[in-house]
Amino acid sequence: MRVVVIGGGIVGCSSAYYLAKRGAEVVVCERSNVGAGSTERSAGGIRAQFSTPVNVALSRASMRVWNRFEEEFDADISHRRSGYLFLARDEASADELAETVAMQNERGVQSELLTPEEAREVCPGLRADLFRAATYSPNDGFADPHLALQAFATRAREVGADIRTGVEVTGVPGDSTGIEGVETTDGPLDADFVVNAAGPWASRVAAMADLDLPISPERRQMAVIAPETPVAESVPLTIDLDTGSYFRPEREGAALVGGHFGGDTTADPNAYDRTTDLDWTVGAVEKAAEWTTYFGPESEIRRGWAGLYAVTPDHHPIIEETIPGFVNAVGFSGHGFQHAPATGQLVTELVFDGEASLVDISMLDSDRFAEGRTVDERNVA
Repeated sequence: MRVVVIGGGIVGCSSAYYLAKRGAEVVVCERSNVGAGSTERSAGGIRAQFSTPVNVALSRASMRVWNRFEEEFDADISHRRSGYLFLARDEASADELAETVAMQNERGVQSELLTPEEAREVCPGLRADLFRAATYSPNDGFADPHLALQAFATRAREVGADIRTGVEVTGVPGDSTGIEGVETTDGPLDADFVVNAAGPWASRVAAMADLDLPISPERRQMAVIAPETPVAESVPLTIDLDTGSYFRPEREGAALVGGHFGGDTTADPNAYDRTTDLDWTVGAVEKAAEWTTYFGPESEIRRGWAGLYAVTPDHHPIIEETIPGFVNAVGFSGHGFQHAPATGQLVTELVFDGEASLVDISMLDSDRFAEGRTVDERNVA
């Protein structure tokens, strides 16, 4: 079985690892360097607190890998389980949180609904009077995206995958009845299957196979702040759902601050500003200061960066064999890092078995957009 994987981010390297482990002859084509796309610019979140059953299932399948990753891959990825805390200000949002935590509990997620006062016990700097309800899971957390990606790439190579950097895919010859392989800047490659794991470039790669996928590369920013009041490493990644503001602890009292405040711009993945806007950074810190006590006027900006989310209209990925021999694993809307272990296994099942069994991904087909079968993910961070 010959498989070409397009994209050397964590979804591509996870797919290469599981495919090669099962016996496929795998070539990964990465136009730049491993991790040069979105993976190493992510916040590294790993959580099961999603609002739809399919995202919960992807998380649970992935967390089974993440929770034993350092032992299985012999790699330190700085996996910290300080939890996630979601906060609701208004009654409608609080009701949605209650419904969501019930769904999560039914599927084995150890999340719980908290009062604002209980939420302040896990996040001592919270201004509890601004909120109506919260949900919390101590099993959520985050890891270092760079270390995790390098571990997947290393292990993929060890089991036989050929990861080629500086090789750009320029065409996908074939038609709706089947794919013949890929054309690259390093020459053609024959393949029985082609896997599109191109992140922000996913819609462009899909177009090479005459597919129109509704995936938009959107620029998102985050900043590392030295807060006036240090944030303990035990504080969870904390999200104000109604404003989009969030933060999580870094080392030595620092905090990573971000948020979705509207106005996110569609960007060219080949040419976008990878630095943060000063106005955005100041605004993000001010928003965090409004609902916590950490970010007083003596807080300092240390550094920041921008990356791209590959966003679909419903914030769910597309994972399917769209046409014979062409598998899409794209459009994760900011959740690609944490769902990569499950996705690599699902891609492998699609290639070898013709169907997925690890997770029911029937709703993650590309036809759902035209047919009006979308269900929005509400817990976006």
